Amino acid sequence: MKAFDLINQFEKFAPKEIAVEHDPIGLQIGSINQEIHKVLVTLDVRPEVVEEAIENDCDMIFSHHPAMFRPVKNMDLDVPQNKMYADIIKHNIVVYSAHTNLDNADGGMNDWLAEAMDLRNVEGLVSQGDYKGVEYFMGRIGELKETTTVEQFARNCKQYFNVSGLRLISHELNKPVKKVAVLGGDGGKFYNIAKDKGADVYVTGDVYYHVGHDMIADHMSVVDPGHHIESICKPYLAEMFKEWAKDYDWPIDVIESSINTDPYQFI
Repeated sequence: MKAFDLINQFEKFAPKEIAVEHDPIGLQIGSINQEIHKVLVTLDVRPEVVEEAIENDCDMIFSHHPAMFRPVKNMDLDVPQNKMYADIIKHNIVVYSAHTNLDNADGGMNDWLAEAMDLRNVEGLVSQGDYKGVEYFMGRIGELKETTTVEQFARNCKQYFNVSGLRLISHELNKPVKKVAVLGGDGGKFYNIAKDKGADVYVTGDVYYHVGHDMIADHMSVVDPGHHIESICKPYLAEMFKEWAKDYDWPIDVIESSINTDPYQFI
């Protein structure tokens, strides 16, 4: 089969049109007409992930975060990022990335994060507009099965997302929590929407220092478990692709990257 077959099917699930404007999604390196046999699913395309793909004879990498966020100004191969691109091309690997279209898709990234917290009565959080008569949202908001406190909820998030540490922004640790909003990645700027929709706590990553002050001043409790919680996409995407391979008789293998690409450690 060709890379196009997988890409075409995926874009029915998460159309490129529902991505945020100027988000560099889609084909990153290679040709959609290349024959593929083995796909590596990853959160990030990093040099060690490319090495993993090469070692496992993968001819396609499917990532959430785009491999090429910024234009390449030169191809100095002493720069690790540039060498990674060269290795991808040398080994005939197709790289495709689905970023905010996967975030916004029904049954996509933010639904998976809501599911990790076992949220009920889940709805969209930040409207992204209409496409083909369907309104898409970034982020989700729903209810916990049982009411807890801000502090206990934050502790539970370490288990929900398998992180060893996180940042809690709150001066109201004993405040009851029932309604939770979540937005994977960098979602600090949307905290007022979560508040206006009645969230008792907001879960998102990469909260900026001064925005954290604003959140506290607005009496909004926020849990920041980091950006890497989006690695939850790996098993979901792999399972989706395997089901499609079975349904459409695609002769491909699909594997999840075993590399932890989180640049941060708690010590």
